Amino acid sequence: MTSFSIQEINDVLQGEIVGSTSLKITAPEQLESASETEISFIGNKKYEKLWATSKACVAIVNQDISIESGENRAFIKVKNADLAMSQVLELFAPAPPIFSVSIHPTAIIDDTASIGNGVKVGAGSYIGPNVVIGENTIIYPNVTILDECTIGKNTVIWSGTVIRERCHVGSYCILHPNCTIGADGFGFRPCPEKGLVKIPQIGNVIIGNAVEIGANSCVDRGKFSSTILGDGCKIDNLVQIGHNSKLGKYCIMAGNSGLAGSVTLGNGVIIGGSASIKDHTNIGDGAIIGAGSGVACDIESGKTVLGYPAVDARDALKQWAILKRLVRDSNK
Repeated sequence: MTSFSIQEINDVLQGEIVGSTSLKITAPEQLESASETEISFIGNKKYEKLWATSKACVAIVNQDISIESGENRAFIKVKNADLAMSQVLELFAPAPPIFSVSIHPTAIIDDTASIGNGVKVGAGSYIGPNVVIGENTIIYPNVTILDECTIGKNTVIWSGTVIRERCHVGSYCILHPNCTIGADGFGFRPCPEKGLVKIPQIGNVIIGNAVEIGANSCVDRGKFSSTILGDGCKIDNLVQIGHNSKLGKYCIMAGNSGLAGSVTLGNGVIIGGSASIKDHTNIGDGAIIGAGSGVACDIESGKTVLGYPAVDARDALKQWAILKRLVRDSNK
């Protein structure tokens, strides 16, 4: 079993140890569930009260902590407890699934595909004509990568993922199970003679470096050119990104949120869970879309919006307060 002393963990975190403990730390855990040999963290002052009843021997805390560590217990003070805890989780992370051979004999790789050094391909995967895969990329079992795609180096593609023809994925990306890159955009037009006529989607998807896409999420190909995800974007599970949408760098989309076609996000945009964005909408740098919101018009840079339809967050909170009072008064 992996274990560390508090000093060994602090050598990684470079924080300040307050108090002491002789116990070896065997795992990270939530405050409420931790045992006496486990490390936890307090990322917000409202959780300080849980320390008294927690059994954890060590907690990673912010520098403004206002409680004592206690006997044979200790704090590691850092600038950002959430970020520091991510380093601790890396220390205890189990090894990923093992490949007994680099290229499984049941994988089908076209003769024209270019496979970089150190690439691993799992059982039942298919890599099509003229695909280029960069070095040290890992492709888990039952992945499909169709014709003329490119995958950068050190990317991880989990089982069930489909990357359709002519799409491009950067380096250091993570594609979680069953995500779909490059399916047709949702394009149909009514026709008196034929009913709904399908509009061909002849573009592709371009994904930058260090992008992470969650399980069962979909990024549709462009109608004419490309659907684009900039470097560092993080996409949660069950997210829909419509055709010809363009995301800047470091955008976040939480679970069940969705972009209709031709939406443009600036850099650092945050979209909360289950929010939906109307087609041809522009959202400026650093804007925040609250969970469950419906955006039907352009949003300025740095603005936070809430509600359905979404309005300035302060206005939404005022509206909700007024409505609450009206309901309360009507029941008197």
